[in-house]
Amino acid sequence: MSVVPSPVTLARSGRLHRALVRSPLTQAVSAVLTLGLLSTSAQAQQAATTQADDDAARTLQTVQVTANQLGTVTENSGSYTPGTIATATRLVLSPRQTPQSISVITRQQMNDFGLNGIDDVMKVTPGISIVTYDSERTEYYARGFAVQNFQYDGIPMARDSAYSAGNTLSDMAIYDRVEVLKGATGLLTGMGDPGATINLIRKKPTRAFAGSVGLGVGSWDSYRAEVDVSGPLTESGRVRGRAVAAQQDKHSNVDHYQRTNKVFYGILEADIDDSTLLTVGADYQDSDPQGSSWGGIPLLDSTGNFNKMPRSFNNGARWSSWAQYSRTAFATLEHTFGNDWVAKLQLNHQVNGYDAPLGAAAGGNPDPVSGEGVSMWVGKYVGETTSNAADLYVSGTFEWFGRQHELVVGGSVSRKRWINDGYSPQEGYVTGVADYRGWTGDVPEPDWQWGYGNNEVTRESGAYVVGRFDLADPLKLILGSRVANYKAMDIDESGVIVPYAGLVYDLNQNYSVFASYSSIFKPQSNQDEQGRVLDPLEGRSYEAGVKAEFLEGRFNASAAVFQLEQDNYAEPSGGLTPSGGIAYRGLMGVRTKGYEFDVSGQVAPGWQVQGGYAHKIARQQSTKVSTLEPEDQFSLHTTYRVQDGALRGVSIGGGARWQGSTFGTITNPLDGGSLVHRTDPYWLLDAMARYEFNDRLSATLNVNNLLDKHYYTIFNWYSTYTWGEPRNVRLTVNYRF
Repeated sequence: MSVVPSPVTLARSGRLHRALVRSPLTQAVSAVLTLGLLSTSAQAQQAATTQADDDAARTLQTVQVTANQLGTVTENSGSYTPGTIATATRLVLSPRQTPQSISVITRQQMNDFGLNGIDDVMKVTPGISIVTYDSERTEYYARGFAVQNFQYDGIPMARDSAYSAGNTLSDMAIYDRVEVLKGATGLLTGMGDPGATINLIRKKPTRAFAGSVGLGVGSWDSYRAEVDVSGPLTESGRVRGRAVAAQQDKHSNVDHYQRTNKVFYGILEADIDDSTLLTVGADYQDSDPQGSSWGGIPLLDSTGNFNKMPRSFNNGARWSSWAQYSRTAFATLEHTFGNDWVAKLQLNHQVNGYDAPLGAAAGGNPDPVSGEGVSMWVGKYVGETTSNAADLYVSGTFEWFGRQHELVVGGSVSRKRWINDGYSPQEGYVTGVADYRGWTGDVPEPDWQWGYGNNEVTRESGAYVVGRFDLADPLKLILGSRVANYKAMDIDESGVIVPYAGLVYDLNQNYSVFASYSSIFKPQSNQDEQGRVLDPLEGRSYEAGVKAEFLEGRFNASAAVFQLEQDNYAEPSGGLTPSGGIAYRGLMGVRTKGYEFDVSGQVAPGWQVQGGYAHKIARQQSTKVSTLEPEDQFSLHTTYRVQDGALRGVSIGGGARWQGSTFGTITNPLDGGSLVHRTDPYWLLDAMARYEFNDRLSATLNVNNLLDKHYYTIFNWYSTYTWGEPRNVRLTVNYRF
């Protein structure tokens, strides 16, 4: 089962870790943190002199303007809705003026509900569903497609979910918000997923000194610590810095499993002159698990009945592990010209790696009486992806026929190299499980022998142009196109045109109608049973709807219908490739239809809401596809902060998540044929409460899966399932200075 990833060998990982500890990059991050802490003492003394200074030190500065042409900073806005965003077109627009559906999880919502990881964020994002493969791998789905497109401050980075290397384990301590743009995004990504793109926007330095320290404790001996320091590094304030460090030691309800996550982040901003801003930064994230599962629990026993195992059951060996890491360095140079035009250069270097010696009792179907019939999957995968990307564009306004319009012209180039080594146990290693019912993972790790290697380079480049034309006071037209080039392995696609069009008409002060279109073009690495790479995914994406904006943008709502049409849609064929991977076949004429509703923001003073409903059906002729994603799902999260009176400073909130049934074709243990397994719909409820002891100190209590609902997701290719997390409680204390 060669569907796994690879960081470097353990020895190599150790050398890399030591090198990073000694590296100038790590030392720079440490220096920023040290400067911030030294500055803390001096600033705190000064803050005691005046009430104005005290207010500045109380919280990190609220930034009302756009940061690096990425949209409005949400930190300290107290809001569940963004001010402006730029994910769709590079144009900085309000949600109402963006002609696509978009969901944004703000810093405030992450703080309120303890959304410390990207999995946590995706669970509450309307229109996104999650399939869990095992303890270290999750897959996000939107509009019938797995989401492999990630962006970091708008720079695209594709993910390979089979060889997971840190993307879905990202810690949220370093991010201001997460923007999820629904539908095709080929204008900026070129070769992109038609379902959605996830854009993680990093925190930026603040002009006033401030910071915070957080400590958390949760169910199953889980602990978390977080430090965030930001402010000016020179007396003039022209150089600013920020440093964030967090560590989470998470045990689990699952037997012999635990994971330690570490993240370090440093960023510097320098005003070169009044018109030029230089930003440089780096982040370092590690995930180190013990007792990793692989592939889940067999869905059926040998008699064909549901194989109901305890939620604490872990199919992984005690030595099984899937360590993942990411190292990123980035730089941005932004210059504003006298006519309000802006030129921006972005550079990004990212290394994602994994070291995965894996063993799990996952093959076969257990006899319900004897426990026989199960064997171990055993393999080791060590690899690394090095990605370099550059993006340069200019944007600004111009007059034409007496009206003012906006224009963005740019280009990008990227190179990604993936290396991977696969190992198998030496001959004679026993993989049979004598009694599955008594499995504890207490088996020896095999001696590994090298089996194969991968060394693949992917190159992408393209140029794009997009204009927003003011046709009339209430009518805006967005037109754009990208010329994209892609080269990888046996794939060479050049001069691919990816058009984009959007129209927004303001009905009145609060309501707008919109429509948008984009083409879909995505080369695939999926192979058929003969080892041939599938032709690129091609198609079209249509969307239309209504958007509303109230309270000067503090509350946003949208309703949209969409349709995706694709050819060469990859679906597992049920066989294997010559190298032992999952084989696919390309389906023609796959059509996905659906609708979405989304609300976010302030309903009344102190009352924030964020939620939505999504429905989709994907078919090839009369046959449904993409059935691991529910056809219907709903989420709603809300908090209320008491504004005055005896309970001033108390916040209470809750969340509700529901999804309909999912299903997939699995192997029938009775005859080796196939059958359909369907999950039950389920509701999950969450709750939170916060008490602010004073302007600096607060404590937050979060309860997830309040009613302790039993639920699971399936992965039909493995014919396995994974239990969802039981009820759990977390208490976090935060101090701001």
